[in-house]
Amino acid sequence: MRSRTVQPVKRRGQSKDKREKKTLGDTQPLRAVSYTQSVRRVSTDTQPMRHVSSYKQSLGSVGRQTVSRRMREVSVPKPEVHREKRVKKKQSSLAGTVFRRKIKDTNAVQYFDYDLLLAIVFLMCFGLVMLYSTSAYSAQADFGNDMYYFSKQAFIGVVSFVWMLFVSRIDYHFYGAFSFEIYIFAMVLMALVQTPLGVTIYGARRWIQLPGNMTLQPSEITKIAVILFISYELCRLGKRIRTGAGMLRVFAFGAVAAGGVMFLTDNLSTAIIVMAISCILIFIAHPRTKPFIAFAAVFAAIVSVAVMVMSVTLVNSENFRLRRVLTWLDPENHTDTGGFQVMQGLYAIGSGGFFGKGLGNSTQKLGVIPEAQNDMILTVICEELGVLGAIVILLLFAFLLYRLMFIARNAPDLYGALIASGIFVHIALQVILNIAVVTNLIPTTGITLPFISYGGTSILFLMSEMGIALGISRRIKLED
Repeated sequence: MRSRTVQPVKRRGQSKDKREKKTLGDTQPLRAVSYTQSVRRVSTDTQPMRHVSSYKQSLGSVGRQTVSRRMREVSVPKPEVHREKRVKKKQSSLAGTVFRRKIKDTNAVQYFDYDLLLAIVFLMCFGLVMLYSTSAYSAQADFGNDMYYFSKQAFIGVVSFVWMLFVSRIDYHFYGAFSFEIYIFAMVLMALVQTPLGVTIYGARRWIQLPGNMTLQPSEITKIAVILFISYELCRLGKRIRTGAGMLRVFAFGAVAAGGVMFLTDNLSTAIIVMAISCILIFIAHPRTKPFIAFAAVFAAIVSVAVMVMSVTLVNSENFRLRRVLTWLDPENHTDTGGFQVMQGLYAIGSGGFFGKGLGNSTQKLGVIPEAQNDMILTVICEELGVLGAIVILLLFAFLLYRLMFIARNAPDLYGALIASGIFVHIALQVILNIAVVTNLIPTTGITLPFISYGGTSILFLMSEMGIALGISRRIKLED
């Protein structure tokens, strides 16, 4: 195809004859042609795009430009304060030293956090063993199959593990390009809980009915959506996060998500986690610390005063959340109104001692602790494996959180560091709150123990978060 070039009308030092000769050939004056001839010429000569699909292709190019622009916005380098030197071999993971491959023509080595992967595998396997031990009696009594809960959790665990490996292969900047859409999608799913698709289980309407007698808890999606979108907003705002308007904007997005969890799915505990994730991510990105410490101190003082006032003035309240606070303050005298589960869990922990009664020898799981395979599974673990078993679990979680901190500190850019930090905050908060609930340090809430408690939606989205963290670890470069 001959390319058409447009020559200037006048050129200094060029004669009239030469100009006339130049206009002959490729640069002939345009002839008047009909519409059909112009369409035929476009389709046969240059063929830049078919005239029927040109509009769709132009929209596609606009969409690609938007995605690339958003991905550039999240590819922000970390501030100098948080930037570290490239990780040396002796600072890398133990298992990761075996699984490295050199990048072509460079001295850098591609990294993958196999230590985090091993911690996930150990927690999943340990959780399945304890789930079967905890739920076998109730599953046999309710469904005639002692492996009912175990088989469902094992199937979802295997599928989630494969999904985690797939997610780890995706560039995490891609999630930043669609973080706002994921945020809106999570809000829409939570709104569907209030439609006929919503399902009420044990008096709480928090699930959506899916085909195959399966349910989905949208609040679990909201946790990931908030981590991805708040991190994106912090990167996009840049230095404007230091201003009051910037902080208020990001805080508003977190508050809207937490309010949706609270009022659309009636889940106070998850709303607290969502709001805490948002606030801690703002704290990480903001250069100043004293305002946050002052705010936390004022908030703790207000909560303490409110609890003391409620314990005196709301003894006969009918609100179930206020009754939980009263039960927490005096569980022995409220065993018939909500303190029964807490007291039986404390009996299980106390009877286990340091070494426990042995795997499978719990008596509190025999229909005494309601739904022991969910929020209260740690009490059965303490009864069967003792305090030693609880310490082993805490060490596994501590190692997993350490690997997440390692990824956050050595992420190649600010967006990766914020995502890994958000996942760290989510796991840490959920573990701390679950332990605080079963030991009656805080009022009873529906907080599950990550990777161990029964729940397909929780496992699926926890593994999705781990896949994102592993994907960030793939971008870490090591010195050879």
